[in-house]
Amino acid sequence: MNSVGIDLHRKRSHVAVIDGEGTEMLSRRIANDPATFLELLGGLGDETEVALEATYGWEWLAELLEEAGFQIHLAHPLRTRAIAAARVKTDSVDARTLAQLLRADLLPEAYVAPRELRDLRDLLRHRIALTQMRTALKNRVHAQLARAGIQQRHSDLFGPGGREFLRDLGLREEPRRRVDSLLALIDAFDREIESTTKVVDARAKADERVDVLTQIRGVGPYTAMLVIAEVGDVSRFPSARKLCAWAGLTPTVRSSDGKARLGNISKQGSRALRWALVEAAQHATRDQGPLGEAFERIAERRGRRVAKVAVARKIATLCYYGLRDGEIRCLARRCRPSTVVVMAGSS
Repeated sequence: MNSVGIDLHRKRSHVAVIDGEGTEMLSRRIANDPATFLELLGGLGDETEVALEATYGWEWLAELLEEAGFQIHLAHPLRTRAIAAARVKTDSVDARTLAQLLRADLLPEAYVAPRELRDLRDLLRHRIALTQMRTALKNRVHAQLARAGIQQRHSDLFGPGGREFLRDLGLREEPRRRVDSLLALIDAFDREIESTTKVVDARAKADERVDVLTQIRGVGPYTAMLVIAEVGDVSRFPSARKLCAWAGLTPTVRSSDGKARLGNISKQGSRALRWALVEAAQHATRDQGPLGEAFERIAERRGRRVAKVAVARKIATLCYYGLRDGEIRCLARRCRPSTVVVMAGSS
């Protein structure tokens, strides 16, 4: 069986091929062209396996090689220490090291989500990006008012009352033009976000797992869809703690001479999932219930920021059991303790 390592870059990549005995058969730098990749690897046989790092823009190459019949292995970029710690680090060495790790079954692999799941992730992350860009535009409007020394008392500056207030402002020509430009851009983002939200809502109504996850306080349909898309196959996590660690919500540990010290959360893994869980925790702490009580108890000892992350970790744990078992137990649910929402076909 042949093993292929690809050191992928934006314009050109290096390909290394070794056989079952560890002998290098090929080492070549090629342009990132689909036809070139297929021509180079096409004659290697059906048993060829390919390893590439989960780096910027890896999806197109993985999809291309999967469709061509190759078995893809996605190397975890933070765990391939043989590459990161190499004294001689070149593209050819990196590609050969990936191939050798794959051949020896020592390659630390990242999860390759199915294409349908990747498309759902892109849709939800697209909505996050649109929302964040709209927030940046709104902040610029606030900055324009601050420069002009204008005080506004509207709770929502971009609602009907706030828009009327902005239209009637007696600004100079240049600030007026900038505010109008920003408002027009905000309107355009509103339309795009509304269009994307309709697609997400339709997907949420068709997914029975959303009904389960929305039983958790702070988790709405959009957050539930984001959790489903980012987690994927929940059975790949042996425990809820592993899911929390993958979301970057567990503290780092430094241990020496029998003494262990906990640091800040790792912030590794899915940034979108971590953002969604923290947002859910922010909403959950406003309600009276187990999560709200846990927040107040931890905040009194450790502060509100630590407490919010702790609640996000509890929500992640509840999501894990909801996806694994198809139901949410009474803890932190909106519904009455006597009711349990169960997915069809769950045990």
